[in-house]
Amino acid sequence: MIRSTFAGFTTAQLAMATSQRALDVTGQNIANINTPGYTRQRLDIASLNTQKGDFYNSNSTIKVGYGVEMTGVSQLRDPFLDAQYRSQISKLGTTDAHAAGYEQLATIFDEATMDGVRAAFISLSSSMSTLSTQAGNKEHDTAVRSNMQVLLNLFRENSIRLQDIREDMQVGFESTDIKDLNGILENIAQLNTSIKNSQILGNPALELQDQRNSLLDELGSYLPITAKYTEQTIGPGQTVEILNVNFTDGEGQVHTLVSDGRFGFFDTDVNSQPVSLTLTTANSITKVIAGNVKDSNGNDQYIDLLGSGTIKGTLDFLNKSGDFDGSDFKGLGYYEKALNSLVKKFAEEFNNANKAVVTKHPDGTAIEGELILDADGKPQLDPADSNKYQVNAANPLQTVYVDRPLFEKRDPTRDFAADNIKIAEGWLNGDYGITISNKTINGATGSTADENIMNMVKLLDKSLDFESNGIKFYTGSFHDCFANIENTLGIDAKSANTLLENQISVLNQTSNSRDGVSGVQLDEEGMNLLHYNQSYNAAARLMTTLDEALDKLINGTGVVGR
Repeated sequence: MIRSTFAGFTTAQLAMATSQRALDVTGQNIANINTPGYTRQRLDIASLNTQKGDFYNSNSTIKVGYGVEMTGVSQLRDPFLDAQYRSQISKLGTTDAHAAGYEQLATIFDEATMDGVRAAFISLSSSMSTLSTQAGNKEHDTAVRSNMQVLLNLFRENSIRLQDIREDMQVGFESTDIKDLNGILENIAQLNTSIKNSQILGNPALELQDQRNSLLDELGSYLPITAKYTEQTIGPGQTVEILNVNFTDGEGQVHTLVSDGRFGFFDTDVNSQPVSLTLTTANSITKVIAGNVKDSNGNDQYIDLLGSGTIKGTLDFLNKSGDFDGSDFKGLGYYEKALNSLVKKFAEEFNNANKAVVTKHPDGTAIEGELILDADGKPQLDPADSNKYQVNAANPLQTVYVDRPLFEKRDPTRDFAADNIKIAEGWLNGDYGITISNKTINGATGSTADENIMNMVKLLDKSLDFESNGIKFYTGSFHDCFANIENTLGIDAKSANTLLENQISVLNQTSNSRDGVSGVQLDEEGMNLLHYNQSYNAAARLMTTLDEALDKLINGTGVVGR
């Protein structure tokens, strides 16, 4: 005896409808196999049983359900893999910004295939060696000055290019990265509102959720974020999904980026207006400000405690100077300071080396000095200074140094730097030249002595200490110091690129794992087509069987003997 009131037909009809809808979902998956960001969907079903329990029951009373119920369509996503992917892409964003910055610096300091500062040092050494053999020759002095000018031009050009990199990166940072980040936050907040409204009307809005997930992945490359989903009750038995996006700073403090339909930084709970990010720069330090948000002391709220992401990587490159400021990264500031230190040392050493020794009377007038001769009748060197001949102490003469600077500062209020150095006016105008010798005979420079110019030639190869902010970063010659800056950049760039490749590999593995759950697989969807087609046919066969049984009951029962 079949159940009354066509209950079996309802079961078969629900089964057929469910199989048909499952085929529709499978077709949707297949149709979107190439759609970027699409998440595989599935039909959610549950067993249907609307019968209530009887007060009186017996073992012979068997309760059977009424078929299958479609409860909705959902996405196949793994929240753990989503969080892992966004964590990895945030780290990748940091390294990618570092590597991009080093790539720009390579155009300045990589001289493997061009003539630059290192070649200028070699030319300068050659011209000074030639001058030492032609003491007093103005043409060779001019040649040295020309080579010095070439070197200073290269220093200045490198400094300008470093500043251009800084300015271009700041402009691009504000007009692209910060603008895109603000746009992503606003779009996520708008999608939150659209998804919520759609769910209220009974539409799961899965395609809108795909768009939001893609934006969350993109946002994760800028900042270390976490996405928290909660259920909000909007009526009896009806809930909608609410997404909050949080940002964790470098000190572990959690701040809200997006809350339901609102977005901003730090004050989202009290300010419903959009809070955008902007940039500010002071004393060569670039900081990100959260709109008009103030901290408890009324100061601008800086976004400078970042754990990872493109924003952190860019700020690192713009602000950090490695050992010079005690930070963990050699950014643009390190190479600016290293280059300026080299130029400063070069200017000071050569200015000091070009000082002339003059023997003067106490009243300041230069007169002939009385030299002390040795046993062979030759002038005797001063034990206190081997660059001078010893003068008779009985004669009231003074030996003094006269500044004859080769270099001057463009801006006297600043120290020597790559962009703040020029040929001294006195040397340029011909008032004086390279000091050939400081060994004086009767107050006049010796006609054949050239020890001072030789000292300058040796000075180019002399081992010196180079430092900035009291931190010594290299010991060696001027030529080798620049080569060391170049080598340091090469090591930093290679390290960043190697780390970038490793992080890309890890990210791809995580992406593959996530796609294994969320992505559409043709083989699996093909199997689903066969499976749901068979279940549809079986449900149809059930309906046919029930029809035959009902026909037998109505038309074939109790007709015996008629």
